[in-house]
Amino acid sequence: MSKPMKTIPPGELLQQALSSLGVNRLRSWLTTLGVAVGVFSIISVMTALDAIDKSVESGLTSLGANTFQIQKTPATVFGSGHSRNRFINRKDITYRQAQAFRKLMQGKAKNIGFIITRPAIQAKYGNRSTNPDVTMTGGDEQFAASNGYDIREGRNLGSGDIQYGRNMVVLGGEVADRLFPAGDSPIGRQIRLNTGVYTVIGVFAKKGAAFGQSQDNLALIPITHYLDHIDEKSSLSITVEAFSQKEYPATLDQAVGAMRLARGLTVSEANDFDIRTNDSLIDSFRDIQRIISSGAFIISFMALLTAGVGIMNIMLVSVTERTREIGIRKSIGAPRSSIRNQFLIEALVLSLTGGVIGIAAGVGAGNIIAVKLNLPMIFPWLWISISITVCSAIGMGFGIFPAWKAAGLDPVEALRPK
Repeated sequence: MSKPMKTIPPGELLQQALSSLGVNRLRSWLTTLGVAVGVFSIISVMTALDAIDKSVESGLTSLGANTFQIQKTPATVFGSGHSRNRFINRKDITYRQAQAFRKLMQGKAKNIGFIITRPAIQAKYGNRSTNPDVTMTGGDEQFAASNGYDIREGRNLGSGDIQYGRNMVVLGGEVADRLFPAGDSPIGRQIRLNTGVYTVIGVFAKKGAAFGQSQDNLALIPITHYLDHIDEKSSLSITVEAFSQKEYPATLDQAVGAMRLARGLTVSEANDFDIRTNDSLIDSFRDIQRIISSGAFIISFMALLTAGVGIMNIMLVSVTERTREIGIRKSIGAPRSSIRNQFLIEALVLSLTGGVIGIAAGVGAGNIIAVKLNLPMIFPWLWISISITVCSAIGMGFGIFPAWKAAGLDPVEALRPK
């Protein structure tokens, strides 16, 4: 009777495992593909969400630390059609109500600006034009201060422009640079915004992007002109800037009361408007993030569970195909632990290889969002670590039964001719 062989070193076991997997390359790669798909789905989604999260953090400067907005509807609306209709069917915030609100808040806020926007218009000057993605903004003389814009050239809208609804425009830096190259001043020039002609009186300094959208691709015209000539039925947004962070909560409470009076609400009626603050923007994003993350987790779980079953089936087929090999090794003294460990390593290699492929592809796909948002590369290290751990657990968990079956083969039965 032969003496039992010494336990094979881990490095040699790994080499043997790789050699065995290499015999059936196609089968091995197809097995890893299932794991790769599961890991890819969660890593790509979490990478993209991390990118959006960073964009949200940087984009909060668009409101400012002491600023909030009053709008007809929330920034995001979840739920059924009934829930959506409840907000959509609210009465518009009118210019008259906004003026009444400003009068009630006189001396209680640093700045109060009015805004109406219309996306996707085209600006033209001579033979030069922008893409049809400029945001036409109707605002008043406090728009710039309450929304954090500085004047780069020319002047801001004045009270006279608002009072008489003049066809004046202040251009965002991006629009001005597109229509008027370096050295060509836009001040006093007449440009076309869709079908209307406007005289350029100023240019805003560039602010950059917020939430992945340029804040410099706009054309500001007097809100009165907007209501008279563009869309008289638009609902306004009111931007309120408190005097300081300390006075912010009190200003917010006073603004709610003033808006209720301006809207003519009774004590028993609920607010028919929403307050958009930095915190509410973060909460809205977190709600979206949770929904997407939950969906990605379920998809990944199902894909990885299916991949784990696939690994176990492939390893069981491998045990059947290599019965004679196992019998020979056991007959010359190979310990059960070496055979068991080799099959476990093979299952682990299949799972981890799929995991690494899925991580690489997921990080690459998720960073497409980061590129679009002009952010540096994102690496979700927490989820990468979790994926590696899960892949290891799948390899070990679904490989243990085939490994145990291989290690328990009777060498006499294994070598008997079939």
